[in-house]
Amino acid sequence: WVTGNTVIDALSAILVDKRFQSLDVDIPVRNEHRLILVTAHRRESFGEGIKNICWALRRIVERYPDVEIVWPVHLNENVQKPVYHILGGIDRVHLLRPLEYLQLLKVMQRAYIILTDSGGIQEEAPTLRKPVLVLRETTERPEGVDAGIARLVGTDIDHVTNEVCRLLESQEEYQKMVPSYNPYGDGKASLRIVQILLSGSGKPG
Repeated sequence: WVTGNTVIDALSAILVDKRFQSLDVDIPVRNEHRLILVTAHRRESFGEGIKNICWALRRIVERYPDVEIVWPVHLNENVQKPVYHILGGIDRVHLLRPLEYLQLLKVMQRAYIILTDSGGIQEEAPTLRKPVLVLRETTERPEGVDAGIARLVGTDIDHVTNEVCRLLESQEEYQKMVPSYNPYGDGKASLRIVQILLSGSGKPG
């Protein structure tokens, strides 16, 4: 059986919860500015990969005065050192401590574009209707790439910069990547699983 991911069920429930809706995350981003959320922590990117991502982000924020970057920085020193060395003190770049899950969801809601190497965020972002640029050469979640709502950009400075610029400069290109559905689930996976278990059928229908 194909049921969808129960993570999307949980996300869907959170989004309509009044406690989540009233949650305030204090991030000094101007309302009229476009926010780019960045998360990167995978071991494969340690070293030049993380540095390249940082240099690409510096180019982007210097080129677009209406763009602000929010990066909850992983506590691993292989991430912390290059990120704070290259991006620390740069105007409109907000380097944060890791956020709690609900806080991260709030920032994802506010984001214009998401750059990430996180598999979980690749799954959740379509429900929030956010384009995702994947900071990897491969992904274990190809459905988003196949649907055109996620794009593999790796960690090459020019490639990352160019792909972000494409979305910032062209509404047509941006709208192509705004998800109209989530290929990882529609929020009803748990219901399907229960129905399958209660049916007593040992075989997929």
